[in-house]
Amino acid sequence: MEPKIHPLTIDFYVTPAIKRYVIVYLIEGESCYLIDSGVDGAEETIEAYLHHIGRKLSDIKGIFLTHAHPDHIGSAAKLKERTGCKVYASPGERPWIEDIQQQFEERPIPNFYTLVNRSVSVDTLLKDGDRVVLEPGLTIQAMGTPGHSRDELSYLLPEQHAVFTGDAIPVRGDIPIWVHRDDARRSLETLLDLPGIETFYPAWDAPYDRPQAMNKLSDAFELMEELQHWVDQCGAHTNSLDDLVKHVCDGMKTPHFLQNPLFRRTIQSMLSPDCPCKHLDCERHGNCAACQAHHHGRDHLTCCEKLKKKEQRRADRQKRRLR
Repeated sequence: MEPKIHPLTIDFYVTPAIKRYVIVYLIEGESCYLIDSGVDGAEETIEAYLHHIGRKLSDIKGIFLTHAHPDHIGSAAKLKERTGCKVYASPGERPWIEDIQQQFEERPIPNFYTLVNRSVSVDTLLKDGDRVVLEPGLTIQAMGTPGHSRDELSYLLPEQHAVFTGDAIPVRGDIPIWVHRDDARRSLETLLDLPGIETFYPAWDAPYDRPQAMNKLSDAFELMEELQHWVDQCGAHTNSLDDLVKHVCDGMKTPHFLQNPLFRRTIQSMLSPDCPCKHLDCERHGNCAACQAHHHGRDHLTCCEKLKKKEQRRADRQKRRLR
């Protein structure tokens, strides 16, 4: 049968005042497969939808996790327990998936144990370029798109000319969340240059056709540059990270960003770009031995060279939008 892709919107609350949602995708072929699992309790929504289309929960044979955040892994343990399905994820996300206590200690967010209350074991690790043949005419390919999370994966369906992008594409108006600015930028460039893909399925927006996706990606680059501008401008007049976050929110006229503690991590990542150490979950980032050795030993571009590269990237994106 020709595979079908079904989006399921899962609502949840980060706090009583902050309502969010995540989109879980059901791939229906001879069997069924999930891209992410939603928060704890989403298994009931998934099961009800399966019954609605004439399928059952036991038809699920695999869950492909884009990354380890609670709204993406929350019901994975219950689904695996009830179906016996395999769980797929990247090596870098595995520790937080298999030990939610470690995740909470390193990335505490409100309502954490309501969103995900159980760890789940990963059966198969996937890295960039790995392929899994699910059934005839249905192949899934992992593609590394880190930045929002340290080792996030997007998943390609080559035969269907589709890609599931998880949270890799920030949406203007929503709170931009990433732990590594330059990883996030490179991931956007990877998606922008992706050939042969006609439909993009994000986890926090409606699906995009290719022209829509190109516009969304271009807008995401502009959002990054705007945010970096305010970080650079406000950083010279603040003495603490908390003050900087507030000044950036004031400058961008986005006071609602202050409601989410993860935005602080985004700003923190923009203070130490191009850093490979991944210590963004603690205050040591930018000052640890790995950071210092990296920055001390590299050849920094001059301001003029940086400006030239920035202008070239902007011109290239404008050309793509005009196509």
